[in-house]
Amino acid sequence: MTLLVAWHDVECGAYDIDLELWSALAAAHAGEGPVLDVGAGTGRVALHLAAQGHPVVALDTEPVFLDALRERGEGLPVQTAVGDARSMDLGRRFNLIIAPMQTVQLLGGADGRAEFLRAAREHLGPGGVLAAAIAHPLQAFDAREVEPPAPDLGEADGVQLVSRPVAIRDEGARVALVRERESIDPGGSRTVEQDVTHLDRLSPDELYAEGAAAGLRAAAPLHIPATAEYIDSTVLVWHA
Repeated sequence: MTLLVAWHDVECGAYDIDLELWSALAAAHAGEGPVLDVGAGTGRVALHLAAQGHPVVALDTEPVFLDALRERGEGLPVQTAVGDARSMDLGRRFNLIIAPMQTVQLLGGADGRAEFLRAAREHLGPGGVLAAAIAHPLQAFDAREVEPPAPDLGEADGVQLVSRPVAIRDEGARVALVRERESIDPGGSRTVEQDVTHLDRLSPDELYAEGAAAGLRAAAPLHIPATAEYIDSTVLVWHA
């Protein structure tokens, strides 16, 4: 297992509060066709849906994530595609496209989201549904001033992995999620580095307006409740 895959699993793999929602959407809208999972990573949602019998196409920009997903999904109805959601051209249409977690907040601002929404519209079949989750609002914090969330823990090839959220910095149109990643090898040697992920600051009204501009029809949003480790999310829903 590569460290890139291991850190992704540590920081994202334990999140499961949203799985029931994606399962319900697949049951209601996927029909016989596959679900397109945008930003699938190592398969947190894709493998859950495939295990329930829903065929899935998992799209991600990181080939190593999809390598891990294919290995974990052996025997399940899941295919993978390496590509950017903003310029995807998969040559097929879907009844349901999902973008879990904060995938649409990683697309580089309004222009990137517009490209994705247009691409998603082109990949939806008649009456198809697009559902995308956003974290809103994103409140700044500093671990030196407030109690941070609990660290995420994992292990890869005997190396202990600890990921600590230490700050969310307000950068105006986006926020910076800052984590301290500590790895401890079997001999006790420690390595600490900082990882920063930038998320667009985005409200449901803004994203619904952008969806309308891409030719999508808004439906009622859905809600993913907060947990002790994660803030709540809004899932915006559109019809083709």
